[in-house]
Amino acid sequence: MPDHEFLDWPFFQEQHRHVAVELDRWAKDNLRNVPHGNTDDTCRELVRRMGDGGWLRYAVPAGPNGSWGGALEQIDSRMICLIRETFARYHGLADFAFAMQGLGSGAIVLGGSEAQKKSYLPRVARGELIAAFALSEPDAGSDVAAMSCKATQQGSEYVLDGVKTWISNGGIADFYCVFARTDFLPGARGISAFIVDSNVKGLDTSERIHVMAPHPMAVLKLKQCRLPAEALLGTKGEGFKLAMQVLDIFRASVAAAANGFAARALDEALARSKTRQMFGGVLADLQLTQAALGDMATALDASRLLTYRAAWRRDVYQARTTKEAAMAKMFATESAQQVIDKAVQLFGGQGVVAGECVEGLYRDIRALRIYEGATEVQKLIIARELLRD
Repeated sequence: MPDHEFLDWPFFQEQHRHVAVELDRWAKDNLRNVPHGNTDDTCRELVRRMGDGGWLRYAVPAGPNGSWGGALEQIDSRMICLIRETFARYHGLADFAFAMQGLGSGAIVLGGSEAQKKSYLPRVARGELIAAFALSEPDAGSDVAAMSCKATQQGSEYVLDGVKTWISNGGIADFYCVFARTDFLPGARGISAFIVDSNVKGLDTSERIHVMAPHPMAVLKLKQCRLPAEALLGTKGEGFKLAMQVLDIFRASVAAAANGFAARALDEALARSKTRQMFGGVLADLQLTQAALGDMATALDASRLLTYRAAWRRDVYQARTTKEAAMAKMFATESAQQVIDKAVQLFGGQGVVAGECVEGLYRDIRALRIYEGATEVQKLIIARELLRD
């Protein structure tokens, strides 16, 4: 049974509590019978279900007179975090699919023209379009400033050439927000953002990447990929700033997803410890088991406090939360790894059987310590912000 006591914390308003409870009910009914054959098809089906359920409307803002399709006037970080935590608790791929609708369209929300927003965002909110965020390159992952993908202006067009990798939703996305150099200036200067539809000539997404927790991922190869000038997102040369703003919005939600995985692991460990017969009693009778459960619960609460502190600060004060989000992302993902590892240990040999819930969680959590800024990068971000202050 999900623990909703944390919803009483002062970070939340009544609308957050209502959505969290309603989403939990929806997830129980809609995420238990998802087909698990082809990962691409499963992801598409999840996007469709979440669109039909109205949950993707929280990934984009409402816009003037609701013209962008969102549920709320602005993206609410606490709502995004609550939704991701709930989805992660029930289905790792559902969390991924929801997150990518927000992350993949985030550059349009922040930097798009009114025409771009009206064209893409409502269909993202309805689950009719699948979005992707294409920033990383083979030699530019944590160091985005090393980007080499280029966009050359030729008359009224931009011509993109280069390679993007580790692109989530690669191969199934209907459009990609792609970052490329329009000017070869030092560091992060001269990077711009573009909307690249999946059917544009010169875009090749056929090389897929298979990871330990399966989800759609591909290498994007752009060769003489011609785009109209209207595909530019925001101001030319301001793409790096735009990318960082998008990541700042969604970084705390990575922590929330980790909390969802950890919460499910704790649920499974509690159930296992109460029923597993051992030494004339049950596993829960042993003090070592009790100590492990105490560590797991404390780590989860501490992670939630950091996560929702960061989201609350962004929502209420409209303040930069670079440091707070980095702290949440670093602590929650590392803690969740430890919580899940303890759950696997409590399950013993059964915990490493393929298809067991905790075995799946063990694979799900590992990538969260890397993507959207590895733990080591988060430490550097925190230190940089402290030194700046």
